[in-house]
Amino acid sequence: VQEVVESGGGSVQTGGSLRLSCESSGYTVASLSMAWFRQAPGKEQEGIAVINRDGGSTYYADSVKGRFTVSRDNAKNTLYLQMNSLKPEDTAMYYCAADRRSAVPVPHFLSRWFEYWGQGTQVTVSS
Repeated sequence: VQEVVESGGGSVQTGGSLRLSCESSGYTVASLSMAWFRQAPGKEQEGIAVINRDGGSTYYADSVKGRFTVSRDNAKNTLYLQMNSLKPEDTAMYYCAADRRSAVPVPHFLSRWFEYWGQGTQVTVSS
């Protein structure tokens, strides 16, 4: 059974950093296109970072570009989201998503394109 499980959320002050992890069981991360989404209370879900299956292409939402970096460690079978210069508006539940298709969707943050979803990890940024 394919699953993805997020971890690494927590509380941090403005300007701080966190690194989220998403571990895959079933399929290896090297065989998946993967993404990070987030949803704040009362707001729509927002796609923030996508990496394609071969790891050669990454895409970021304008809201996080230059601050967040998506990467993966095939040996650890884990996807990461390094979040720097965090702002209160980054407060949200963060979700990892994955799909076995090689190319990322167009538009890149099409949530229904991704088949597998984690339960989420909460990130809270205080001012």
